[in-house]
Amino acid sequence: MNRTVELHTRLEYARAWIRGRTEYRPVVGMVLGSGLGALAERIEERVSIPYEEIPEFPAPTVPGHAGRLVVGKLGSTPVAVLQGRSHLYEGASAGTVAFGVRLLAWFGVRSLLLTNAAGAVNAALAPGELVRITDHLNLTGANPLTGPNDERLGVRFPDMGEPYDARLGALLDACAARLGVGLRQGIYAGLAGPSYETPAEIRMLRTLGADLVGMSTVLEVIAARHAGVRVAALSVVTNLAAGLSAQPLSHEEVLRAGAGAVERLERLVPAWAAEAAP
Repeated sequence: MNRTVELHTRLEYARAWIRGRTEYRPVVGMVLGSGLGALAERIEERVSIPYEEIPEFPAPTVPGHAGRLVVGKLGSTPVAVLQGRSHLYEGASAGTVAFGVRLLAWFGVRSLLLTNAAGAVNAALAPGELVRITDHLNLTGANPLTGPNDERLGVRFPDMGEPYDARLGALLDACAARLGVGLRQGIYAGLAGPSYETPAEIRMLRTLGADLVGMSTVLEVIAARHAGVRVAALSVVTNLAAGLSAQPLSHEEVLRAGAGAVERLERLVPAWAAEAAP
């Protein structure tokens, strides 16, 4: 059996297993990044399924990623939420990193919100700010679509002219303005990690037009767009990137900043989800 057929079979098997655990069939999904998993506790009537119980699902190994699929209602909106993700730097392949998002698409999600913790390349951004991602630079050296294409998953050459959906992004802006939640906009550079960037690399990223840098999200966006899923994304600025601050970077700092942003996300995300369905 070739690799694409195997992926289709794995997705079908995992979807059937999840459908046996919940009656909800959400069309809105989310991925919660480092330190942001507490938002899932707002979901009502939730069924929480550890990744290791889902057939074929990769489990994250990084602190701040609980590793659970949560299905239930956020306000009145049925949602499916990935509480944590896998990363290339854990030794996962690009296809493995994208498996969770592909499963959400296979489960029926058509509008997806990705969240992450990011460093500020743009010195005008401050730790603790929320930034809506408007575009990205995939500098990971990987792509989840590499290899033979299975038309059941998406077309061979998907268009990436609008990786982040304009309507979903405008909806985030409108909800933030209505709620009084500060929301900036920026371009995200995705790198493989796990080491943080050098000052020279940050200068390079600034020259390329990046405002933010992180180690996730871009491969998930590619996989989601391949599947025809519309995407919006939010970064929590957790630190100034190398060369912009004298303070050494650490994952503990990332988790603290993520926890500090949860209250604003708990107001913004449910409002967005209520209007994000196709």
